[in-house]
Amino acid sequence: MEHMVENKETQEQEVALRVEQVGMKFNLSKEKVDNLKEYFIKFIKKELTYQEFWALKDVNFEVKKGDRVGIVGLNGAGKSTLLKVIAGVLKPTEGRVVSKGKIVPLLELGAGFDKQYTGAENIYLYGALLGYSKEFIQKKYKQIVEFSELGEFIDVPVKNYSSGMRARLGFSIATVVKPEILILDEVLSVGDARFRKKSEARIQSMFAQGVTVLFVSHSLEQVRRICNKAVMLEHGNVIAMGDVEDVAAVYNTKLAQQKQRRKKKRKQERLELERLAQLAAQGQDTEALLKEEDAKQNALSGQESK
Repeated sequence: MEHMVENKETQEQEVALRVEQVGMKFNLSKEKVDNLKEYFIKFIKKELTYQEFWALKDVNFEVKKGDRVGIVGLNGAGKSTLLKVIAGVLKPTEGRVVSKGKIVPLLELGAGFDKQYTGAENIYLYGALLGYSKEFIQKKYKQIVEFSELGEFIDVPVKNYSSGMRARLGFSIATVVKPEILILDEVLSVGDARFRKKSEARIQSMFAQGVTVLFVSHSLEQVRRICNKAVMLEHGNVIAMGDVEDVAAVYNTKLAQQKQRRKKKRKQERLELERLAQLAAQGQDTEALLKEEDAKQNALSGQESK
């Protein structure tokens, strides 16, 4: 691990969630299979080949009760995969997640809606998927509709809703109960600016009641505003954890390094194009030169992998 920020919390504080040596592996097909028949033929002939991809590897950390932990990292770091493992949406290939208390995941808002049903009918359906009783939904129905701001559209089939309307309804249903552990994945970006402010205020009210939070966002400023702790992932590994400001500094360093690498790569590509243009102007076969360069690069890659 590259960066470890000293944890000054007292050991007496209760642990709400513990992630222990979690790994998540996906098998990526190396070849394209167009239909089910072709898949079975290749399966029987044992011609299907896969490439292992570890989205998460040996992830370890714990969350104290009442902490608000931001999960940060550059694109493809494994943030959303980690939240899905913690929420129970995905079963980890190795390791385990131990939690104390009811977990309410706000990952893909409205993912359980039936598009043929109205918004009103989906309140009961989605509520049931989240584990709420019919009696509880009946009691909270008016509050859900008012917060979603759907008005008369609540009696319209969800298939006619925009993605923002579905997300607003999903958010209103999911947050009507006070969880012990709340999992958020970019859900504070739902709706227009006014509704985003309103949804953030509701989440903040949960924070004030001592709810434990795991939060993923591409907005570092939002993470710094909401969270007191953070964990940073890189290629599925934890590289920093601790106070949110300390982890934010690591994130900014990594982001600057990434920008520098991209800038350098663009410069090299531009110089290569200029060189090829000059050679073409001199009448040389640039296609043959490109093939020769590719062969050299492949040979070097082969040597590095040995």
